[in-house]
Amino acid sequence: MKDVLIIGAGITGLATAHHLKKSNIDFTVLEQSDKIGGVINTVNEKGYIYEEGPNSGVIGNIEVIRLFEDLKDSCELELANDNVKKRWILKDRKWEQLPAGLMAAVKTPLFTLKDKFRILGEPFRKPGTNPHETLADLVKRRLGQSFLEYAIDPFILGVYAGDPSRLVPKYALPKLYNLEQDYGSFVGGTIKKMRIKKTEDDKKVTRAVFSAKGGLSALTNAILNHIGKENVVLNCNNIQVKPVDGHYIVTYTNKEGIVVEVATRKVVSTIGAYNLSKIAPFVSEDIIKKIDALHYTRVIEVVLGFDKWEGIELDAFGGLIPFKEKRDILGALFMSSLFSGRAPKGGVLFSIFLAGVRRPEIYTMNDEQVKEILKREVSELFHLKEYNPDLLKIIRHEWAIPQYEADSGERFTAVEEIEKQYPGFIVGGNLRNGIGMADRILQAKMLADAVI
Repeated sequence: MKDVLIIGAGITGLATAHHLKKSNIDFTVLEQSDKIGGVINTVNEKGYIYEEGPNSGVIGNIEVIRLFEDLKDSCELELANDNVKKRWILKDRKWEQLPAGLMAAVKTPLFTLKDKFRILGEPFRKPGTNPHETLADLVKRRLGQSFLEYAIDPFILGVYAGDPSRLVPKYALPKLYNLEQDYGSFVGGTIKKMRIKKTEDDKKVTRAVFSAKGGLSALTNAILNHIGKENVVLNCNNIQVKPVDGHYIVTYTNKEGIVVEVATRKVVSTIGAYNLSKIAPFVSEDIIKKIDALHYTRVIEVVLGFDKWEGIELDAFGGLIPFKEKRDILGALFMSSLFSGRAPKGGVLFSIFLAGVRRPEIYTMNDEQVKEILKREVSELFHLKEYNPDLLKIIRHEWAIPQYEADSGERFTAVEEIEKQYPGFIVGGNLRNGIGMADRILQAKMLADAVI
């Protein structure tokens, strides 16, 4: 008998376990793969430190700070340097800096003159009344077409690899949605929120881009050491949960092929929506299909390193490419420009992204076709005369990023129904509460609180 079983040893499951450990609650984490961290995996190779999954996070809530404070003896928070303030957007084969303020937005060549006047008038427009209005419609209504094409669209490509005409702000970008609903406008709401007196915790939530010193695996490894390796079981196949007389029986097949059965009072699921029906066959089809419907986009991530860089200076966070520009990559992060020690001295490290919601055909290309795209795009966009990378890794993410579209409300309600019908079965994971690193860390605290 265990008090709690956590299914999934990604950042959400591990951070949940961290909080339970602090509260002296008996738990075990079950993980299907042979390693912890989920999609987080840092690699040190040929003088490069690169990520095979998420590259960074944003300090969007106090729980990120508290987690690093808890782990300060074994893991160090690393903030991106000042290059993070510059974000490039491609327009007509030329990189332009995304404006960071109202006056910069008025001066930038990214937006039309008509839409610059619309930006000035944004605080005076009425709030929308359709809770399922798409992001594209919301932005066109408040800011104009060019702002959608050259600010919001590349941003969405960078975060969701998604399509603004399908994402719904109420679910995908609730803070943006609430600015309009609560304050009447984006600009006015931002100004009013800045005037609200901040608590000490609020002051720590800086929205700074972060990683861990040495890469994000340093964070997941530090959590593992805190919760105890003996409390995590890897190579758990065919995990299945069954409610029995006020508690749960969880079965799985271990790496020796032996079926293991554990009784527990509470189960916390942190897996993707696409696997929930497999571990919880007791949930009715009517409910589970609303969760199964979650659309995940497929993404190719390419790690590209050059020992000696002879292209343009990469003094920015990265470059994003609007869909309108009709390129074959979504954008690139300049990891060696953000964090120290990520590339050999004089070299650079890219993380480049392809495919996504609107270019699914690229995901089906073989590695040689992907390499041809990279050679063409990197050479042209970054003015590189000789393309001879010293590091090239192609990583395919079949279930990369969940898309919070119009059906998200039904999915959230379905989760509430499951937890109501089956007390002690708690559903987390990126199927709700956001997709970013900070979202996952915050949800972990919420899951632990629900257990406690």
